[in-house]
Amino acid sequence: QVQLVESGGGLVQAGGSLRLSCAASGRTFSGYAMGWFRQAPGKEREFVAAISKSGGSTRYADSVKGRFTISRDNAKNTVYLQMNSLKPEDTAVYVCAADPQSFNIVVVSPTRYDYWGQGTQVTVSS
Repeated sequence: QVQLVESGGGLVQAGGSLRLSCAASGRTFSGYAMGWFRQAPGKEREFVAAISKSGGSTRYADSVKGRFTISRDNAKNTVYLQMNSLKPEDTAVYVCAADPQSFNIVVVSPTRYDYWGQGTQVTVSS
């Protein structure tokens, strides 16, 4: 079992930046592949970024590539999402997720993730 708590959301103007954090407690954090997803009102949950257990591999949605960076600090049991050049279409609830993994791989599909946080709201004004 692992508990995930996101923080760092807020209101920002277009072109601005935010850094989201997801703190994990419970079992060994370094044993989990981690991901960020988002859901806007009236839309399906969508993949944003993912990172392998070691942090050596990452994957991004095309819509955020070049603007967002996912990273992790296994000593602090935390995964981050640095979001730059934010756009109004980035407005959503951002949720982190954890997938217990035997392999050091990136996990993109939300159905693979076993644990989810409650989310943090990101609002980008134009």
